[in-house]
Amino acid sequence: MTIDFKKGNGLIPVIIQHHATLQVLMLGYMNNVAFNKTKEENKVTFYSRSKKRLWTKGEESGNFLNVINMQIDCDNDTLLIKANPEGPTCHTGSTSCFRQETSKGFVYALEDIINKRIYEADKNSYTYKLFNKGIKKVAQKLGEEAIELVIESKDDDINLFKNEAADLLYHYLILLKANGLSFESIEEVLKKRNN
Repeated sequence: MTIDFKKGNGLIPVIIQHHATLQVLMLGYMNNVAFNKTKEENKVTFYSRSKKRLWTKGEESGNFLNVINMQIDCDNDTLLIKANPEGPTCHTGSTSCFRQETSKGFVYALEDIINKRIYEADKNSYTYKLFNKGIKKVAQKLGEEAIELVIESKDDDINLFKNEAADLLYHYLILLKANGLSFESIEEVLKKRNN
């Protein structure tokens, strides 16, 4: 990765994006030293234009940005870092420094994974096999998962409950796909009900 620090008088803009949700979290600047420190430590370090020094995001708050991957743009003068944030990114306590709608979250990423497994037709994929059994089998499996969640809700094992809740959501997404629907289409129904 060759970065052109000359264009910005030794600094490049750096866009930080949540690795799972792709929500833009913040924008900062790096010089070559900050870039190398970020690469070495896998924690985002910026160059503060106001303080005229390096600062690692989270050095005071503990809300570090752990690097998942880095990409340079086509002009070699802007960096995109996908990171896993440890807490809120903005100093105001918000997830993002930008006033934007809440990130769509991992459910949407999971929906993409389900769609990919079905599209790729991997015969070893549980998702693909269940989907190809048809809508009745998918609906039956969702019903089974719902019953298992209800049973676990009466016990005191929160980990089993969370796992059953995850199974229910996963199978719900497959049923939506079998009906030709997306999670976003259901979200729109909920939004309309709230107006």
